[in-house]
Amino acid sequence: MWKRLLTLIGSTLLLAWVASGAVAQAQTAPSAWGELVMFEREGCVWCAQWDREIAPIYPKTDEARLFPLRRFDLDSRQPSPVALAQPVHFTPTFVLVVCGKERGRITGYPGEDNFWGLLGEQIKLLQAAQKTASC
Repeated sequence: MWKRLLTLIGSTLLLAWVASGAVAQAQTAPSAWGELVMFEREGCVWCAQWDREIAPIYPKTDEARLFPLRRFDLDSRQPSPVALAQPVHFTPTFVLVVCGKERGRITGYPGEDNFWGLLGEQIKLLQAAQKTASC
């Protein structure tokens, strides 16, 4: 529990720092910076575990305000909703998208604590990259 609390506190501070760098953009656009696309498929036990552990709280987090969740059924035979750096083969795969392009990826669901830590690291990398590049 303490580990989860410390992760949330660290993520909250990091997201506040990231958000502060986008204040000018936030004044003219929604607070979303990009989106988190979850590639899933029916029968995926790890997707179901993510649904039990993360899905109920994700919309209430700072991460969701910056990266709202969009779900995509990998078996739908529809084209990917975003420009991917490489194909998605495993579910769940979480792709951080900025300006319609993949900017980060978490393949698989490594458990609640690890998911938040990995997502926080991806956001931190995006924040650093934003200083030197735009869409």
